[in-house]
Amino acid sequence: MEISGLISAVAIGIVIGILGRPALPGRQRTGVPLTIGVGVLAALVGTAVATGVGVADTDGVDWIELAVQVTLAAGGIALVERLKGR
Repeated sequence: MEISGLISAVAIGIVIGILGRPALPGRQRTGVPLTIGVGVLAALVGTAVATGVGVADTDGVDWIELAVQVTLAAGGIALVERLKGR
C-alpha cells in the first residue's frame, strides 16, 4: 500500500466509522473518536482483504471494497460494544 492509499484509507475510514455505527441496531455507548478509530482500522483491513481477493482495483467506485469496509466497521463497533459492556 502506497502513502496515497494509506491517506485515502484513513479519510475513508472516518466516513466508514460514522456509517458503520447506524448499521447496528439500538443505542451504542461507544464514543465518536473510538468509532472513527474502528472505522479507520476497518478501512485499512478492508482494503487489504479486497486487494487479496482481487476486487480492490476496478473501474469507477470500488463498491465491493466499500461494502467490505462498512461490514468490518459495523462488526468492529459491535465487538467494541460487547467488550466495553463487560
